[in-house]
Amino acid sequence: MGAGPAGASLALLLARRGLPVNLIDTAGRGGRPFRGEGLMPSGLAALAAMGLLPLPPSVAQRPLAAWSFFLDGQLLFEAAEPMGSPVPCTLIDQDALLRELLSQAGRLPGFRFHQGQAVTDLLEQDGRIAGVRLADGTARDADLVVACDGRESLLRRKAELVLESAPSPLDVLWFRLEPQGAEALVHWLAGHFVTVVGAAGSYALFPSARGGVQLGWAIEPDRTAQTPTPASPKAWLELWARDAPEPLARLLRALTETAVQGPVRLPVRVGLCPRWQRPGLLLLGDAAHPMSPLRAQGINMALRDALVAARHLAPALQAGGPAAIDQAAAAITAARLPEIRRIQQ
Repeated sequence: MGAGPAGASLALLLARRGLPVNLIDTAGRGGRPFRGEGLMPSGLAALAAMGLLPLPPSVAQRPLAAWSFFLDGQLLFEAAEPMGSPVPCTLIDQDALLRELLSQAGRLPGFRFHQGQAVTDLLEQDGRIAGVRLADGTARDADLVVACDGRESLLRRKAELVLESAPSPLDVLWFRLEPQGAEALVHWLAGHFVTVVGAAGSYALFPSARGGVQLGWAIEPDRTAQTPTPASPKAWLELWARDAPEPLARLLRALTETAVQGPVRLPVRVGLCPRWQRPGLLLLGDAAHPMSPLRAQGINMALRDALVAARHLAPALQAGGPAAIDQAAAAITAARLPEIRRIQQ
């Protein structure tokens, strides 16, 4: 359940092993305007282990050149990529990556994609999760249900698996500065991820792999913003320009209002399920461990979850016994918890 990075990649890996896989996703056609774009070295390593590197040309990608941090209009520091790794962090079009995963899976005989279908409940039999019920009343039996349905996971709640939440110091308002009109800004960024901190607040912006620029404005969770929310795109541009270095401020003020899309509010929730499984059920990705958006942790940890899960699950599912499947699910949790805890800390 869930065709994000964890669900789509796990479905592909299991279908490659000849297993019958039903991937169910609530969303209809069309991508989301804001998705994590940053593949860290850890996520790139997972894709390489899946045999998915190099990414095809259909997946737009842009290696990052550096991380720049400005305080009160002055450059505080700059760190060039790659940092402690042979490869740089790379921005990708996540929607295109998901389409590629689904395309590859769709060429395999055991894979079925059920798009635009909502799961409403879990089916139980003799104390074991035995499948799911869809919104249209259809029941689908399964040897294993894998919940990759995100930070607000319905299946996690239905399974009564407890999420331990950490305090959240911020939320993020996401904006997109459209390619037409933001060309000069993309040129100035030159592949840098830029963070700006000043009296008005703090924000980060970077050239999107999909074209244009993505910008995240940090706000306190219990308030709309530290300052009154601007009423128009032009007012947002002026607010960002106020604390920016002079060249960036000039480019922001030159943008037209039509170039500014958003904001979309992203509540930052960080949490962890100590238990990721019940008999017949496994949580992965944000369903098991909602991640901070900082450094695109969600997509990278989801890919690593799927890689480890496939290694344990494929032989257990091929053997076909409930005990082997549940033992594999427990092994996945044990293998993944140390890295997730380390990253979240």
